[in-house]
Amino acid sequence: MSLRYRVALVTGASRGIGKEIALTLGRAGMRVAVSYHTNRQACQRVVSTLQSLGSEGLAIPTDVTDPERVKELVSKVVRQFGRLDIVVNNVGEFKWKTIMDSTVEEWQEMLASNLYSVFHTSKAVLPIMRGQRWGRLINLGSVGAERAFGQAKISAYSAAKAGMVALSRSLALEEARYGITVNVVNPPIIDDSELSLEEAERVADARFPAGRPPTGRDVAEAVKFFASEEASFITGQVLNVSGGWML
Repeated sequence: MSLRYRVALVTGASRGIGKEIALTLGRAGMRVAVSYHTNRQACQRVVSTLQSLGSEGLAIPTDVTDPERVKELVSKVVRQFGRLDIVVNNVGEFKWKTIMDSTVEEWQEMLASNLYSVFHTSKAVLPIMRGQRWGRLINLGSVGAERAFGQAKISAYSAAKAGMVALSRSLALEEARYGITVNVVNPPIIDDSELSLEEAERVADARFPAGRPPTGRDVAEAVKFFASEEASFITGQVLNVSGGWML
């Protein structure tokens, strides 16, 4: 079965990287469900764009930090499309704050958004993917997460992303025998999520050794590769899509 007949779910796909991932998978001919928390209109625009590309799209409101709502999300996708092959865990809040100034509740919120959400979606889709003997779980991290890279004022975010890498590697070992791969794509900070690849290639950016700014399309193409048949023997891996930044 080629990607053209697969079904993908991209969480937090109303804007930014998630939106570009959804559209890139749609261009590959996949049927794509996109979830959102609050921005219904933006997510509906993503679905409209998917339809203009000749792909089937479905927008579903949810809260991926709530395991019961995640179960409902997965059930709706399967009811609509009859299967679910690929899940891209893109949701992840970001906040600048020192440990000294952070409350317990704020730390819990960051962990819930960036780490527990991956646990909830994985738990919900694994029975389906095991039954199909095929599945792709692709989790969005952050450059340096596999090294537990630290930076001031983002302790909760950094801890959650490093934990997500460890979770992904453990899950990859547990699910490999079922034909399920689990991989991580680490994006850099993207200043302009609407910047096209063609536009980026005309802009100089000294922060990145590759010499240009990153785009959502760069990240989306890495996700598409991990979703492909060609990546069936690759699991438990972390791919930094950073143009050489933070090596």
